[in-house]
Amino acid sequence: MNEPDELSTDEETERVLSVAELSTVIKALLEESLPAVWVSGEISNLSRPSSGHIYFTLKDEAAQIRAVMWRGTAARLRLDLHDGLQVVCEGGLDVYPPRGSYQLVVRQMELTGLGALEKRLRQLHEKLKAEGLFELARKRPLPRFPRQIAFVTSPTGAAIRDFLEVLRRRWRGASVLIVPVRVQGDGAAAEIAAAIAAVNRMPLPIDSSWGAAAAAWKTCGRSTRKWWCGRFTVRGSR
Repeated sequence: MNEPDELSTDEETERVLSVAELSTVIKALLEESLPAVWVSGEISNLSRPSSGHIYFTLKDEAAQIRAVMWRGTAARLRLDLHDGLQVVCEGGLDVYPPRGSYQLVVRQMELTGLGALEKRLRQLHEKLKAEGLFELARKRPLPRFPRQIAFVTSPTGAAIRDFLEVLRRRWRGASVLIVPVRVQGDGAAAEIAAAIAAVNRMPLPIDSSWGAAAAAWKTCGRSTRKWWCGRFTVRGSR
């Protein structure tokens, strides 16, 4: 049998793509075929660098996809994002050939319901309620016009600006002591609990030293998740 000296016609005409060319084809196919898509999932690995962009992973039980929300869109967002939040995102796919990766560029986002953390928070709330921790008899009356307020919050978040602005408009007769704490991440619960305990130990009457007539605690955003502190460590500070 004679061995063929040359490749067949089909093999001769088969084009061999470079990695860059293949990546360009993939980029065009994905970005042009899916210019706008709605995707539901759970947020994880949320990151907010100083650039103002928001990076996160959108996942479900079977898969995950990297996602980004550029600074301009993030500035208009009225949701308080965090890991565990269930959302629906609208956006388009963006392929980055140098890394052979793709991500969802989010243009809109809506809540879809409670994520895993919210469910745990509800369960914990019910548990503490059963222990009587939310009974009216346990509540203490707040001073109507406090002269001094201890504010437990992050010193760099939007919460402090919002609080001071509202206070300036409604009651200028109070001085404020900022008690800086982390409001997210590992160790935040312990810091918040320690700060509230420290405020409770401040001496009264307030004329003798810096003793708070009232204490406030706020985090950035509107989500109840921000006061989810592991096993609700702050309960031990009362």
